[in-house]
Amino acid sequence: MKKVVTFGELMLRLAPEGYLRFVQAERFQATFGGAEANVACDLVHMGQDAVFVSKLPSHEIGQLAVNSLRRYGVDTSMLLRGGKRVGTYYVEKGASQRPSKVIYDRAGSALAEAQPGEFDWNVIFADADWFHFTGITPALSQNCAALCLEACQAAKRLGVRISCDLNYRKNLWSRERAGEVMADLLPYVSLCIANEEDAADVFGIHAAGSNIEGGSLSHEGYADVARQLAERFGLAEVAITLRQSISASDNIWGAMLYSGGQCYFSREYSVRIVDRVGGGDSFGAGLIFATREGQTAQNRLEFAVAASCLKHAIEGDYNLISADEARKLAAGSGSGRVQR
Repeated sequence: MKKVVTFGELMLRLAPEGYLRFVQAERFQATFGGAEANVACDLVHMGQDAVFVSKLPSHEIGQLAVNSLRRYGVDTSMLLRGGKRVGTYYVEKGASQRPSKVIYDRAGSALAEAQPGEFDWNVIFADADWFHFTGITPALSQNCAALCLEACQAAKRLGVRISCDLNYRKNLWSRERAGEVMADLLPYVSLCIANEEDAADVFGIHAAGSNIEGGSLSHEGYADVARQLAERFGLAEVAITLRQSISASDNIWGAMLYSGGQCYFSREYSVRIVDRVGGGDSFGAGLIFATREGQTAQNRLEFAVAASCLKHAIEGDYNLISADEARKLAAGSGSGRVQR
């Protein structure tokens, strides 16, 4: 089977121990993560080949970042080395009614300062059948937006299927800028992934009958959101994760998939959260995995939701599960009993 290519920024993640607040921390745990890197790592864990494309400094911290993916089998041969900074983000875990918090420190990172024309997309896509990126990457700089457009144009020309997770981040760019840039990129995309807020934040498409802050989500409203996105941008499929947030510790997790003019909804999981960072990325990876396996629309959705449900119980950005674990949960084995 050919490879999946993902393109984005791999960051140093610094987190206080346990549930300490930033202002309490005397030590920070250092790991690595980033939306597209997470997807690549998740796919490899489930048994598919993935290439992560980015730019990282050639110094030791850059090498440590590369090693964080290599240790799990992600192909990093297309990474460029150069620049001065590894992007960093700080994450404070929420609990009960106290929300989690993320602080970015990634301005001037190696990827943010990468130049159009630096990546040879013809070589990168030579052995690929799928390309994935998110709305985070073009938000990093004008150059990154241009690089995403370059990649999409090359992938389209070479017959590589493209998926995009809208992943709007208000700390990186404005809604207006996000709407302009993503409107130029989405016509190249076949599968668009979003969460319950992205379509409203980026394109002003709201789900009628939903109250996100109150934890009330309307299936009919999100079906209409998916249809509008598909019609506006010519998308073959739209997937939307549906998170009902009871508290920072407990969520109801599910999703929908609009495909072939029909809407499919997954079963819902009551999730006690260990670490929610990477939850949306694990859904995207699961959907890509199941689609490339040729599963039906409903089964693809159930697999992806099960995979992302499991991610919420794993520390760090990467979803360190096997495809078999996701299949078992999707089939109804969710009691959490000890496996012997």
